Amino acid sequence: MKFKNNLPKSKNKWLSEIETGYKDAKEAIPFGYAIGSKLTEHDLFQMAPSVCLKFRGITETKENRKKATDAALVSYVANKDENPILLDPHMAFAFCYILSHYGLELISEPEGEELLCYIEDNLEKIKSGESSIYF
Repeated sequence: MKFKNNLPKSKNKWLSEIETGYKDAKEAIPFGYAIGSKLTEHDLFQMAPSVCLKFRGITETKENRKKATDAALVSYVANKDENPILLDPHMAFAFCYILSHYGLELISEPEGEELLCYIEDNLEKIKSGESSIYF
């Protein structure tokens, strides 16, 4: 798949990109009323596939959106009850963001697993804004 914006070259840069993506998605919260819904940070994981497409510069076609969304949200639903860490809005977003990249075949399964472990170990850096020093 062709994409305009390169993947982060280090795990720390992935942290920064996820922090930036989370902030980007969070900007939509005040506009939830426009779709008749009250959005909270716990809903932001649903926006991760769109943020992935946006940040990679991938055209948001129906096929691309479906690949990213299916990988992210199906995996999230399948794992959320077994992994309480996914109750954390930042981790849920990061999980779906990474899985979106996997669904688009931009990263491999082992790369995704390695990144998710790193993110989980460094989640506080994303939450505190400390990861942005790497971006």
